Amino acid sequence: MIAVARRRRSQPPPPRFVHEALIDPDRDPSRPWLHLLGNEQRPIVLESEAPHLVVWSSLWPWRPDAQIRFDLTGVGGTTLEWTLYVDEPAPDRETIVRMRKRINTLINANLRFTFGQ
Repeated sequence: MIAVARRRRSQPPPPRFVHEALIDPDRDPSRPWLHLLGNEQRPIVLESEAPHLVVWSSLWPWRPDAQIRFDLTGVGGTTLEWTLYVDEPAPDRETIVRMRKRINTLINANLRFTFGQ
């Protein structure tokens, strides 16, 4: 697998809370954040090491090989770095940009906002 996109950003809560949200997006029904589009599927947690690592399966049925790895570090707050991996051949640049923007919206907007930022 090759890394085709990566982003790092802070999240307000400690890593254990971000980890919990990533492995169980529906854990708090009053704060939903994993709003999938019609052409997306719910990811499956492929790997989890609390509270520092989560790996998701693909969000896109048309790219089932894709995986999203979340690395979580920090004490008071969390530095969350996600990396999008795919098998070769990599998608074209435009597709990678769309995939990157979608992950960014889910993680660095929707999830972040549930924590009050």
